[in-house]
This record gives sequence, C-alpha cells and structure tokens, in this order.
Amino acid sequence: MTEPNQLKVIDLSEGWSFRKTEDVGENGWSPVKKVPSTVHQDLIDNKKLEDPFVGFNEIKAEWVGLISWTYRVKLASPSIPEGSKVILAFDGLDTFAHVKLDGKTILESDNMFLPHRVDVTDAIQPKSHHDLEIEFDSAFLKAREIKDQHPEHKWICFNGDPARLAVRKAQYHWGWDWGPVLMCAGIWRPVRLEVYTVRVADLRTDIDISHDHKLAVIDASAQIEGVESQSFPVHAKFTVSIGDKAITSSHAEVRPDGKATIQLKVADPELWWPSGYGKQALYTISVAISSGDTVLHTESRRIGLRRVQLVQEPDRHGKSFYFRINNVDIFCGGSCWIPTDSFLTNVTTEKYRAWIELMVPANQKMIRVWGGGIYENDAFYDACDELGIMVWQDFTFGCGNYPCFPAILKSIEAEAVANVRRIRHHPSLVIFAGNNEDYQVQESAHLTYDYEDKNEEHWLKSDFPARYIYESLLPKVSAEEAPSIPYHPGSPWGDGKISSDPTVGDMHQWNVWHGTQEKYQIFDSLGGRFNSEFGMEAFPHIATIKSFLEKDEDLYPQSHVLDFHNKADGHERRIATYLVENVRTATKLEAYIHLTQLIQCEALMFGYRGWRKQWGDERHCGGALVWQLNDCWPVTSWSIVDYFLRRKPAYYAMARVLAPVAVGIRRSHHDWSVTHAREPRKQDWELWVVSSKLTEITADVEVRFVSVRSGREIKEKVVKKGLKVKPNGTTQVSTGEIDNVGEEAHVLAARIWIDGKLIARDTDWPQPLKYLQFPKRNVKVEIVGDEMHVSVDRPVKCLVFEEREGCHLSDSAIDLVPGDQQIIRVRGLKADEAPLDWTYLGAGEQ
Repeated sequence: MTEPNQLKVIDLSEGWSFRKTEDVGENGWSPVKKVPSTVHQDLIDNKKLEDPFVGFNEIKAEWVGLISWTYRVKLASPSIPEGSKVILAFDGLDTFAHVKLDGKTILESDNMFLPHRVDVTDAIQPKSHHDLEIEFDSAFLKAREIKDQHPEHKWICFNGDPARLAVRKAQYHWGWDWGPVLMCAGIWRPVRLEVYTVRVADLRTDIDISHDHKLAVIDASAQIEGVESQSFPVHAKFTVSIGDKAITSSHAEVRPDGKATIQLKVADPELWWPSGYGKQALYTISVAISSGDTVLHTESRRIGLRRVQLVQEPDRHGKSFYFRINNVDIFCGGSCWIPTDSFLTNVTTEKYRAWIELMVPANQKMIRVWGGGIYENDAFYDACDELGIMVWQDFTFGCGNYPCFPAILKSIEAEAVANVRRIRHHPSLVIFAGNNEDYQVQESAHLTYDYEDKNEEHWLKSDFPARYIYESLLPKVSAEEAPSIPYHPGSPWGDGKISSDPTVGDMHQWNVWHGTQEKYQIFDSLGGRFNSEFGMEAFPHIATIKSFLEKDEDLYPQSHVLDFHNKADGHERRIATYLVENVRTATKLEAYIHLTQLIQCEALMFGYRGWRKQWGDERHCGGALVWQLNDCWPVTSWSIVDYFLRRKPAYYAMARVLAPVAVGIRRSHHDWSVTHAREPRKQDWELWVVSSKLTEITADVEVRFVSVRSGREIKEKVVKKGLKVKPNGTTQVSTGEIDNVGEEAHVLAARIWIDGKLIARDTDWPQPLKYLQFPKRNVKVEIVGDEMHVSVDRPVKCLVFEEREGCHLSDSAIDLVPGDQQIIRVRGLKADEAPLDWTYLGAGEQ
C-alpha cells in the first residue's frame, strides 16, 4: 500500500565534468566547479580559454560557440518509497540539449527559457548508479539550419545574425551594439532530483484591494500533482503571514483533479509601495499539503498587496500612458536593464541586490527588463520587491521579424506560460510588453501591417507573422495567467499608429545619438507619452578601461582595443560629433573620458528635466527610462553604471532631476549650428518646481545670475518666498529675459529651500560650453570627517569625483557657483587612504 512521503530534493550542482562532444573515450574531460555554469566560464576555470573580456580575446573565443559540448555526472540512486515517483528537474538548459540517462535519450530541448521535468522513476530504480549526460549543440549552427528550412520567411533584424530569430535563446548572445558575440551553452539554471508522492506544482494568487484600501481579498489556488493516483487523503492549508506573524489561514478541499482554491481576506492591509511613496510591505502566502499528521510538501510565494493601473485615456495631448499604483499617479523615472553579464551564471544574488540598490538613492522608480535578454533570475525580482523598484518586463523578442512556424509557436506558448507563472506574484512587476522594437523593424522593412485587419489567419500568412505572437498569443497567456498585470503589445507601441508617434503609447527616442542626431539640448521636445528608451554614450572610468587593456601603449582615446570595446555602429563619428559641438576636445585619455561623461550627463539631464516638467502638464509625459543602467562586460556604451558597478556622472545628474522635490531653470534654446545663425539678442528663461509629494508644500526659491568669467552676480537675484508647490505636479515660478549683447555670459543658478533647509539646486549655462573660458576657478575641496566641503571662486561645470572601489558618494558631477558651498558625503573611504581625485570642465586652464 502506498504511504504518503515528504518531498525530497537532491541537489545536482556538483560532480560534473565536460568536454568537446567530438572527443572520444575518456579523453578531454575537465571538471566543472559547480552548475549552473556556462561553457565559457568552465573553459576559463580550466585555463583552456583566455578571458574574452580582455583585449581582443572575444575573437579568440569564437570557436566555443561553433562546436558541441557534453556535460556528465554520476547519479546515485535515491531511496524511493513505494508509490513515489522520481523527477529529474531542469530549470534551464542553454539551448539545444540532448539529455541521456544511462545512454537512453530522455529529453530533447530547444528553448533556453523553458524548464523541464522528466519522470525517471522506472529508469532509475534498477541500478545503484547512473550516468547522466547532456549534449549541447551549437546554437549558432542550429539557428542557421532552421533558418534555411524556412526560405518563405523574411529574416530581417537589427543587431546580430538574422538566424537568431529562429532560436529561443537570449538574443544578445549573438552580439549587440553594446555586447560581444559569445554563444554560450550549458546548464544555466539549477538541476535536481525530486522524490515524492504528491507535490504542489503551482501556487497562484489573484489580489483585489478595495478602493479605500481597507480590505485585500486574495484568491489563492494550488495545483497539486499526484493526487489522482493516490489512495490516501490529501488536505491543503493556506496561510497568509507577514514576517513571523500569521494573519489568516484556512483549509481547502483538494479536488480529484488536484485543484485547491480558497479566498483569504486581509483587513487593513499594509500596502506595497514603490520606493519613495511608502513601505515595501511583503506578505507570504503558503500552502501546505498533508495526509494525516504528515506534511508532504509546502510551497510559498512572497507577495505585495497593491493595485496597478496603466492609465491610457484620451486627453488634449493625444492618449495618456502612465502608471497608477494604489490610486497614486507615479512618474516613472528609471532605467532599462540588459543581462548584467555575458555569462549569466556568474551573477550572484548579492550582485543583483547591489545593482538594484543603486537605483534607490538615484530616485529611480522603474526598471525595464529588455526583450533581447532573459526572464530574469528570481533574485532580481526579489530585490525589486524589497527595494520598491517597479519592473517593466518585455517578453524575450528583440529587434527582429520573428517566424511563426508551428513548432516555434508551441515552444513560445510554453515558454510564456512557464515564465509568467514563475514571476507573476512579484509586486514589483507592473507590466508585460510583447517585444522590443519589433514593430520598428516592421516599419523600417515595410512589412505588411494593417491594424484594422483583425483576422489572425491573415497575420500568420503575412510577411510580419509575429503580430500573432504580440497581439494574440502573448496577451491571451497574460490574461489567463496574470490578469491583474497590464499587457502592452510592444515597446515601443502606439495603438496601431507608427511607433514614433509622440501622442500615444510609449516611444524609443533615438534621434539623439542615432537617427537625425539632434542637439541634446532639445531632448525633451522630442519625447512622447512615455519615453521607454533614450540615451547617450560615455566612456567608462579609467580603472574599468585598464581592466581590459593588455598594454599601456593603448591608453589613448582612439586606440584599437578601445574601439573594439565599443560595439555601436559609427560610435567614433557620433561621439566626436557631440564632443566637437559642445566642448573643446582632448587627446589625453582621462580628460577625454571626462568629456564624454560630461556630454552624457548633460544629455540625460536635458531629457529627464524637461520630461519630468511635462508630468505636471496633464501627465503629458508619464515616465522616462534611460538606455541603459548596466553593462554585460567592460565596454564603452550608453550605461550610466559600468560593468564593475562604477557610477558614471550621468547617474548623479539623474538622481538630482528625479529627487522628490526638484527645481528647474533653463533658457530658451538657440541652435548655434544653423548656417548664418547669430546668437540672439534676447533669450527667455523660465523657473519651475516639480514635486512628487502628495500634499502641497511651501518653499522658498531663488535665481542668481553669475558671471562665468568673474564669478560676480551681474544683476539682482530673483527670490520667491512662501511659494505654494503643487502636489505630484509642476509649479511654474518665474520667467525672465537674458540680454546676450548687454550682459556678459552668465550662469542661471537656482536653489530651493523647504522649512529653511536647502534641498535642491539647478543651473543653466550658456550653450555651447566650448565658447566659455574657465580660468582661475579656484576649486577648494576640504575634507571634514566623512564629508567633502566644496566651494569655488568662479562657476564650475561638472565637478566629478573619482569612483573608487568600496566608496559611495552622496553626489558627484556637480555644478558650483561662488557663495554656495556643497557638501558631499563619502562612505567607505578608509582613514589611511588618499583623498579622492577630482576634475571639472576646463580644469587645465590657468
């Protein structure tokens, strides 16, 4: 008679070895430190591959992705109680995997994102030891094969080999305009044996919160595997707790089909809020299945009680696009996220946490998981839950015209279901988007798209069949598996309009850097209802550059290896264009690094500052997500924090603009590059305050007019006392005029105080900066305990402090004017360490 037994998990992370599949006999086997792993890192660990992140070693690593690899391990037969089953569980195999147990094929997988569970009960019982082998074919070569099998499809993409579209694998492995071509393979997520009679296969929670937030109703359901084949009774108990405190619990009947459902109510719930708006209260819901007094299996999910709305309503600007959390409208300033390593298994839980922690002091509220990467590790979403960072999750389609032959559609549906189920409970998750820029590929290639045609069969037979994925398959999966999370067909997407339409949906604004290469000073005028991508490149810090250089002779801006570590098309011309338009260029590397970082800093500030101001204009702009927060290797890119978590100056500029209360000052733009253009006699200026506070506040605001050359104030300052600042919006404060003929070049320097405390600054400088002189700035940096007290005799632009490992700065990349000392707090600098280095625009002038 079958007896109930607790689920037993046997970890299979150790004891593996690997080799080229073509090797025979016992030749070529090398040890694997631990799985999950990737073949490149395993080769590096065995000194069979030079680090692809150094020098030109990426090229030397190309062969790794062009051959097959085999991994093996010996399994000891577990104790198997009568009536139990044994499951071999793979959470992720990258990508074309043939799994054999004792020489017999038990699984063939072709989707990196799809977990697998294989029943090996019968196979594993007769022997005491078993041989488990996994052969990984070259995804690069398999992709070419599949592409050739479908000549009817138009294989069109931005970035990488078009054959990548045929394979359900992280698309960035084919290389991108910020990342190397490193075709990984291996056991990239955990593998284990499970022995059990019954188990909780899925735990789902659907949450509804009353409008007054007084009651949360949790509809919980568990799918229990194995019930139908057991003779003993099985019971389910659901419990909701917060911390160590149980809030409510209840028993539920387990139906013959294994389903158990319950409705649980939480009175006066603690809500989950985005960072800066309240606490990130996290509840745990668990279900325990038992027979008699024996608990057979317990499964739990950590949830947040919150309501998410994507507000898309007609208004005078077109159609809105912004997020409302718990009835509060939130401007979503933040970043886009790419996989943070080319070798995903090297990213630890601690590193995920460190990345997301960077967003909180930077006042960022949202991170967008880009579609050319992966459905992220659980640790990523856990960190976002705990720190209050909202997640925009793309499905894993990026920059391509994807095929829709039957086998791949079946695989995509299974992938979508599995990953939505895995991550849907996270309170940080606020939107699913069908793809990244695939509609832009359709537009640029003039593929067939008639928004008014709702016949799905027509879509599948067109030259843009992936419309079926984004407008039928994925929305159906999302609605079925996670109905409370909004779904958006793509990023960008505009309700059937062209994806660059600024009146509807989200947009990717790349006419600064890419496209028409507009002046970054007008960034905000180029935006739309939600700017989900925009950016400007900058070099990483000198320590990061030195990490991939092999020879000191390459320490100059245009060295071959530095250019190799920038994958953006035309980056030489684009960086040079923005430098020469705005600043006096340099040839020494460290000065050149500072200039590129200054340009990035300025460009993102102009975008964020103006778009946040537009938030107060009937939610004209609902958010802005910079491309990109992070890097997957040491490289020059659009990241605001480099591979080693060293913050670029733009990181700090964003933090200031996105502060809970920020002051903004700017003069009207004049395009000095227009033929025959002369500096206008007059330029208007305006002053405003933005606030994310939910109640009105009272503030004092001033503007000073400070000569760039002398540091003196050229006219009387403007002061506004007792200003009433609108909640969650924009307050216009003052306007004025600059006489460019009668007045010397000067900085507009704005400050704001609340309750007598100086809380924010902003400056506006004459443009372009290259026309200004910067002699005798007399910058003073006084060390006072763990603070740097900074003052100047004349205005200073972009004073940047060294980013030293282990040190954290409260601010950097600051502008200063005389009479306004700024204090920078330093955490992590040891008493016996030298002070941090610093520089600023024009530091070499005397």
